[in-house]
Amino acid sequence: MEARIEVGILGATGMVGQHFIKFLQGHPWFDLKWLGASDRSAGKRYSDACTWHLGVAPEAISAMTVEESKPGNAPRLLFSAMDASVATDIERAFAQAGHVVVSNSKNHRMERDVPLLIPEINPDHLKLIPGQQRARGWKGQIATNPNCATISLCMGLAPLRAFGITKIIVTTLQAISGAGYPGVPSMDINANVIPYIGGEEEKMEQETQKILGDFRGDHIDPLAARVSAHCNRVPVVDGHTVTVSVEFSSKPSLADVRNAFDRFTSVPQQRKLPSAPATPIIYMPQQDRPQPRKDAERERGMAAFVGRLRPCPALDYKFVALTHNTIRGAAGAAVLNAELMHSEGMLD
Repeated sequence: MEARIEVGILGATGMVGQHFIKFLQGHPWFDLKWLGASDRSAGKRYSDACTWHLGVAPEAISAMTVEESKPGNAPRLLFSAMDASVATDIERAFAQAGHVVVSNSKNHRMERDVPLLIPEINPDHLKLIPGQQRARGWKGQIATNPNCATISLCMGLAPLRAFGITKIIVTTLQAISGAGYPGVPSMDINANVIPYIGGEEEKMEQETQKILGDFRGDHIDPLAARVSAHCNRVPVVDGHTVTVSVEFSSKPSLADVRNAFDRFTSVPQQRKLPSAPATPIIYMPQQDRPQPRKDAERERGMAAFVGRLRPCPALDYKFVALTHNTIRGAAGAAVLNAELMHSEGMLD
């Protein structure tokens, strides 16, 4: 049996850091050995440095000592759940020191030489890494996963690229767990919808064009489609729902589009990566599905659920997509990215 790869987490005490810890328990390839956080947490036992919010904390992790988020004795592979206010310099310092940083933070996503990965959609974007290392003089590297709502949208669109996507209108219904902990005040979110999430619409529009774009040697040519996003916070705990209208250049039939959803599979499934769902997109024929409470946690939270495909009077077709925002949209996404990188020999 091949030895497991030691890994660490930057920003281990926050909510996304906790989801990383939970998702990595029992991982067949990765062995969590190092936890990094802010100066105020460094030197403390993990159980003393944070309040655990995901059931019962793993005993072995609770006893670990939290380290400063500085290069030194950390493993080569690091998952970053750093807050955006500090992530840029910390992640770059680790990459400069030779670490592979697989980041959930937004800071580097839109940089020209940084892959913005969804392994089922754009695994070839990893080819940006050698140019990134040359241009920056890094021994290490940074790869990122997208915004949690962007993943839901792009998973729904991925099977449809062959039809020539020209316009996308998306409305999100985003869970409160996406706001971290303690998140949105209860007096604001109970029995309410908040039609604004700072920076979210811009992220969805730009990230979608990059993810669905084409690798061109040292950069990504963005998808030429126009993307318009409306982002809303709703009183749902976990699971981001998106409603999507899309226009195509090739005018496929409804049966063509449905068939594309049903047949979609990709590199993670072909390589049987440990965190990859066997069926990355599960089409639900029921009129009232998918639903966050019934579907988000299925398939370990790693599949995308699609339903309600029908003609759109304004564009061509419309549908609903759902993913688990803290798993497929955050921790699980980054772990799957690292699995893809390992399968490419990038962690050797």
